[in-house]
This record gives sequence, structure tokens and C-alpha cells, in this order.
Amino acid sequence: MELIRSISQLRPQHHQCVATIGNFDGVHRGHQTVIQQVKTESLELDLPATVIVFEPQPQEFFAPDKAPTRLTRLREKLLAFQRYGVDRVLCLRFDKKLSSLEPDDFIQQILIDGLGVKHLVVGDDFHFGKKRGGNYQTLQAAAKQHQFKIEKQRTFIIDGERVSSTRIRHALAQGNMQLANELLGRPYMLSGRVSYGQQRGRTINFPTANIFLHRHKSPLKGVFAVKVHGLGHRPITGVANLGTRPTINGTQLLLETHLFDFNQVIYGKYIEVEFISKIRDEQKFDSFELLKQQIELDAQAARHLFSSSRNYLSQVE
Repeated sequence: MELIRSISQLRPQHHQCVATIGNFDGVHRGHQTVIQQVKTESLELDLPATVIVFEPQPQEFFAPDKAPTRLTRLREKLLAFQRYGVDRVLCLRFDKKLSSLEPDDFIQQILIDGLGVKHLVVGDDFHFGKKRGGNYQTLQAAAKQHQFKIEKQRTFIIDGERVSSTRIRHALAQGNMQLANELLGRPYMLSGRVSYGQQRGRTINFPTANIFLHRHKSPLKGVFAVKVHGLGHRPITGVANLGTRPTINGTQLLLETHLFDFNQVIYGKYIEVEFISKIRDEQKFDSFELLKQQIELDAQAARHLFSSSRNYLSQVE
């Protein structure tokens, strides 16, 4: 999969494609349906399946304090695109210049001159250009003028409700991993490189793999039973705390994962942490000793959960 980081990087070989535009936060089952629409048409026309995204996302540019919590960072989004068969991603820097483009200029500069789009898939509520002045009807008129096809995305419904990033955030905030995973079409994960922490966990025999999330907000917080991918052929089970560590007056968002029956040095390794089940909310303890006692209980709860799951699967088999 090819990543194109700006309009200026577009070359003649990028001309002509089947494309879609959006934030694609989470790359959930609704997004996957759109990508499948694009992929199907791209195979029929023998053209690259292209996704156009914005970085930062428009809401983050206009109102950073009010913007919804991201489900996926750009790297995680790109990995998902690759998994679902996208050929190219055009990542446009959303800034004052781009946000000031009139809808017709956006169409001309990006869709026509830049990509030479032959088939476009968007939602019927899609808005773009200066003050969100462009919409599906604008694109329909442009498609007729510039001779490309336009298609509405298919709405994906689960349990009578549309699948959306907002609905997934709500499920994660409630610790409902089963619903979140169903809406995503895959387990919810956070990823990053293992960094050096304060190594407090080692002093209480609970060393952790620490990932600084480099974000102000997280769609979920608390203590979870987890599986860690990227350290071998099989995932490693463990227990993780995602939060700011109020017991030591922490302020930075951190994912700390204690891996069960594992003692390798993994600093600098890129790992993915899969959230299996929420154990409890993050809380502040009056002493480090009380925190240690609670971590022991959390680890027992996580081990019990994984043991129960294995026993159930063995009975089914």
C-alpha cells in the first residue's frame, strides 16, 4: 500500500483511481463496507482503490478541545486500510489553506487534477470545502461535468442502529468490549513502542510494558484483561492499566501492561494491546502498598478470566 502525504506528492502515475473520502476513525464495519465498495469497483475498472483522509481530522483543527476522542491514530488506521485491501492512501494536511478551499476548487484540485477520479464513493451526508459548503449534490453535478461516477455508501446496521465511530466510543466508555468489537469487526487494540517508565512496577514484582499514547484523551480507561501481540507467534496474556496513574499524581496518559509468565527485555518493541474485558475503573489509592494489593487482585481476575475461557473452549471442542 502506498501512502501519499500531500497533494504536492501526486505524480502522473497516481492519476485515475476509484476513491472515497472521510475520517475513517476506527475503520469500523461501516467503513469496511465502503472500502469493499471501492475495492469491488477498482477491480472491475482495473484501477487503484484509494482512500482520502485528513490529518488532523477537521474537528480537531476547528475545535481541538471539543473534538471527539480518536479510536485510531493514523498509523493504526493505515494498518487497517492495508488489511482491507486499499492500494493507496492520500493523507491531506488539514490546515487553514485546505479548510478555505471552495467546494469546486477542492473537486478540481484534488479529485480531478490530482487524482483523476473515475469512481467516487461517499456518504449522502458528506460535506466538504469552505464552511462545509459542498455536499453530495455538489459532487453529483461535478461527476456529470467531469465524467466520473459517484455512488452513495451503504449504511451498515447492527441491532437496528447505524454503525458509527460515536457508537463505538460510547461502547468503549462503558467498558462493553463485546459490542465495541462487534461494531469494529475486529478486537479493539492500541499500539505503540515499549518505552522506559519509572520502573515502579518492578519494585512490587509487577514489571510493565509501558506505551505513552501521545494523546490527550482515550476512548477507554481503566484496568483490563489483555492480550499482547507482536512478541512471538502467539499473543501473551496480561493485565493492563490505561490512565494517568492518579496514585502517584500522574498526568500523562499511559498504557501499562503486566505480561503473565514473561520476563524478556522488550524496550523499543512495537506491540499491539488487545483489550479483552474490563476489570474495573482506574482509581486513586492512599498508598503504594494498597495499589500493590489491588494489582494482585486484578492479575488474579485476569488470569481467572483467561483460564475460564480456555476451559470453556476445550469443552466445546
